[in-house]
Amino acid sequence: MNFIEEIIEADLASGKHKSIATRFPPEPNGYLHIGHAKSICLNFGLAQKFAARCETKCNLRFDDTNPLKEDVEYIDSIQEDVSWLGFKWAGLYYASDYYDKIYECAEQLVRMGKAYVCDLSADEIRESRGTLTAPGRESPFRGRAVEENLDLFRRMRAGGFADGAHTLRAKIDMASPNLNMRDPVLYRIRHATHPHVGDKWCIYPMYDYAHPLSDMIEGITHSICTLEFEDHRPFYDWVLHTLDTPCKPRQIEFSRLNLDYTVMSKRLLLELVRDGHVRGWDDPRMPTIQGLRRRGVTPAALRDFSERVGVTKKDNSIEMGLLENCIREDLDRSARRTLAVLRPLKVVIENYPDGQAEEFDAPYHPTDQSMGSRKLPFSRELYIEQDDFMENPPKQFFRLAEGREVRLKYAYFIKCINVIKDASGRVTELRCTYDPATRGGNAPDGRKVKGTIHWVSVRHALRAEVRLYDRLFTDPAPASHKDRDFKEFMNPASLEAVPEALVEPSLAGAKPEDRVQFERLGFFCADRHDFAPGRLVFNRTVTLRDTWAKIKPGL
Repeated sequence: MNFIEEIIEADLASGKHKSIATRFPPEPNGYLHIGHAKSICLNFGLAQKFAARCETKCNLRFDDTNPLKEDVEYIDSIQEDVSWLGFKWAGLYYASDYYDKIYECAEQLVRMGKAYVCDLSADEIRESRGTLTAPGRESPFRGRAVEENLDLFRRMRAGGFADGAHTLRAKIDMASPNLNMRDPVLYRIRHATHPHVGDKWCIYPMYDYAHPLSDMIEGITHSICTLEFEDHRPFYDWVLHTLDTPCKPRQIEFSRLNLDYTVMSKRLLLELVRDGHVRGWDDPRMPTIQGLRRRGVTPAALRDFSERVGVTKKDNSIEMGLLENCIREDLDRSARRTLAVLRPLKVVIENYPDGQAEEFDAPYHPTDQSMGSRKLPFSRELYIEQDDFMENPPKQFFRLAEGREVRLKYAYFIKCINVIKDASGRVTELRCTYDPATRGGNAPDGRKVKGTIHWVSVRHALRAEVRLYDRLFTDPAPASHKDRDFKEFMNPASLEAVPEALVEPSLAGAKPEDRVQFERLGFFCADRHDFAPGRLVFNRTVTLRDTWAKIKPGL
């Protein structure tokens, strides 16, 4: 049980709450990333966990207070992401749905003498706030009469002023040790079309002001935020207690997710997309939920990852290996096994009858018989991986070499008897023999081979484009270097396209987002956008084991 669950348990036990209400409140100014996935799992998970004890709900609410950065595209993608992760919201709301009530509350603060219209520019307000060691300076407009403030505020709403001409500020304490309590801005003028409410408004509430009131209107009991909002909590409480609202949600902060070898800032992710460093928000190298989905990560793996990361009050960085292990474990249970050759080397079996073909029955999963099996066609000419052959193998190389025998997975033992090269000395073909008595991969005389390799039949294989994705950055914390651009640490090997890969014919029936294991190579996913009949495109989701730790620093 984490500390947030302990708080809720105590509130139920004391009778403070008889029902529990949470919300996931994204700003629709970009695509959600894996950090948001953790928050989604936490908020919706809390509602699910306590549903057996009392009435619970978790709302999806768009905190859409900045029309200059928000877009319907983001709104649609967020709904898709939450549903894909496996959660259903009790209600779908927008902060802009509450703008009339939020405005009424602002007028109430003005009438109470707790808010005033300020003519200082944004830069002047920022400069007058002071520092952590020096108090701020009061605005020269702080003493305006209530009637003048009401008149100016209503004229702001009516569109009587240009952007930046005035703001509405709370009147709290310019000497507060908490900078967020030094007369924060409540409203600013922005003549911009809003993606949800159109042109109804030309003044927009600040997030910190709209947030507690939106929670209050929805009857939220526990407002779960990340740690950067901890210093904002006094203002959250000030709004609710000053207005004496009938519902006073409790804000609780937890540590945000920081993941190695990536960036978790929407601003930086937007920069990668805008400047063409990646191929959109759903590029499989991106930490966005859309990118992870396109790469082949499952909702179950992300939920498992969120559970393993846990909920704490201390910021820390999570190793990418933990996420990859969650992905491997889920795909190991659920992905069908298939054969594919990424860099083909031709093998001709000289003693196999020319023109003959046969089939081997191969299970889709080594332990889950419910997945069934498929037929693997076998013929005289095969393709194997180039890396599965060496002319002068070291002692620990157990795959194919001249004069050496190996097992073809599911098929026969073969032995290399001749190596064909082109004029440049490059190996272009291997001549082999096979032992018909070893059908199915076992020798009746009991002889053993140390190497087993995968293959596809030249006559039957399908061509496919395979995209080998890896970590986007070579540095565990690329955005932490204050004197360097985070993009300097981008991994030049984060994407390798293999346009002429070959896969077994059973994949002709694959569909977008089908997940498979290419045996001995890794887990792959049929690309959700580019995959189509006659055009097979697979993205590597993750390797079979963690190879990153072996890469030397300074890649």
